[in-house]
Amino acid sequence: MADTAKSGEAIIRLKNIVKRFGGAQALSGASLTVRRGAVHGLVGQNGAGKSTLIKLIAGLHRADEGAVEIDGKAYDRLTPHLVEELGVHFIHQDRLLVPTFTVGEALFLGRELRFPGTPFLDRAAMRRKSAEILERYFGLALPHSALIADLSAAEKQIVQITRALIANPKVLVFDEPTAALVRREADLLFQLIHRLSAEGVTVLYISHYLGEIVDLCDTVTVLRNGRDVATLPVAETSAAEIGALMVNRAIGDLYPKPAVAPGAVILEVENLALAGRFEAVSLTLRKGEVLGLTGLVGSGAKEVVRTLFGLDRPTGGTVRVKGETVFSVDPAAATDRRLALVPEDRRRDGVALDLSVTENTTLASLARFSRRLIDRGAERRQTQDLVKRLEIKTDGVEALVKTLSGGNQQKVAIAKWLSRQSEIYLLDEPTVGVDIGAKVEIYRLIGELAERGAAVLVLSSDIEELLGVTDRLLVFFRGRVTRQFISSETSPGEVLADVTGAYETLRHAG
Repeated sequence: MADTAKSGEAIIRLKNIVKRFGGAQALSGASLTVRRGAVHGLVGQNGAGKSTLIKLIAGLHRADEGAVEIDGKAYDRLTPHLVEELGVHFIHQDRLLVPTFTVGEALFLGRELRFPGTPFLDRAAMRRKSAEILERYFGLALPHSALIADLSAAEKQIVQITRALIANPKVLVFDEPTAALVRREADLLFQLIHRLSAEGVTVLYISHYLGEIVDLCDTVTVLRNGRDVATLPVAETSAAEIGALMVNRAIGDLYPKPAVAPGAVILEVENLALAGRFEAVSLTLRKGEVLGLTGLVGSGAKEVVRTLFGLDRPTGGTVRVKGETVFSVDPAAATDRRLALVPEDRRRDGVALDLSVTENTTLASLARFSRRLIDRGAERRQTQDLVKRLEIKTDGVEALVKTLSGGNQQKVAIAKWLSRQSEIYLLDEPTVGVDIGAKVEIYRLIGELAERGAAVLVLSSDIEELLGVTDRLLVFFRGRVTRQFISSETSPGEVLADVTGAYETLRHAG
């Protein structure tokens, strides 16, 4: 598919790039060299300059200073059309597909095949070409007439990748490609990237998930504050070392967990069940304690969190909050009992993107600020206090939440429940899709909640994260709790064995 004759030479080279937007400097001398045939990782916190650098390569921005070379030739001005002609294609996180288009229309948009010498579309040729690539690389067939809006996240990504493959790319740029994928779908994507690399396609891979960088990439470039601070061979480094470079902290500071002596039991769950999802789940949670839950998709862990907040109704078992038995709780009743849920999909369920930081922060506690009318002054003061306390980076408390970074949106979602003065926090994948710097700030916040005497339950698929921030950890497998670990005495490998069912297999064999 790609020319491998010059394997190892630079196919993309950016040197000493400076880019300003008004008074803000997004890049201050950043450089990036991507070798032909490599899988090259690009990482950095939100605001480090990744997006600006990628948009420069895509022809969406023009550098104020510095040089841009593609395939050995310098370009003063790139356009998206020219970049595609040069063989560089982008697989974006937000898909960039027209929902009302069919698969066939999306695959060949702007590159339609026509009968020679005529303006007429050769629809049969387009069907054959797309079907061949879909079968060759994905082993599946997507209906040519299916609407993009009706496809799953993984299928939309397949359409994007197939569209790029039809053009015989030299370089594929993957921008946070697994953000909307489940583990099985992500694994299929990784297999495809390995195959494309073996065929000579160069891959530039941008991700917040450092484990993916270590597993996939040959080389990684770390950006910090608009500059490249390191380019390293991945085989000679670790995810923790890459993360430390991103935030400029010692590795041991990534999980700032305070020592807190747990208090009285505040939440008791006994033989909780939800038909077809989980059964006989029992757990306790104390004031000042951080309890972790983990398991594969479908293990039942996520459904337990939903059930505790009243989003799903249990079919058996008992839940007690401060010793009071709660039956068929709904979210309103859960909130009244000082439970808070910070959901995984913050943009859909955690915050209202078109409302301000203030409106979001006080959304769950409006009764505290109103008699007949809402006390806007008190509402604003409360929000300003929480913005300062949580170090939420925003232009002001009246800024719309959609203008904030992912990590700061997540902190607004937590601030909403702090304003409500919650006592039990249910955090569902609290750091998903945020950069390492924002993760550290969220870990610090979890520790502060525990120090204040709140009880915190954290559901996460990141085992190292859970061991770093929790006191205890429960593993779910096929709808049951199979093991409990003391976090400080446990290795990631031990937990992984349980998550994947290896321990259960050995236990039954013995």
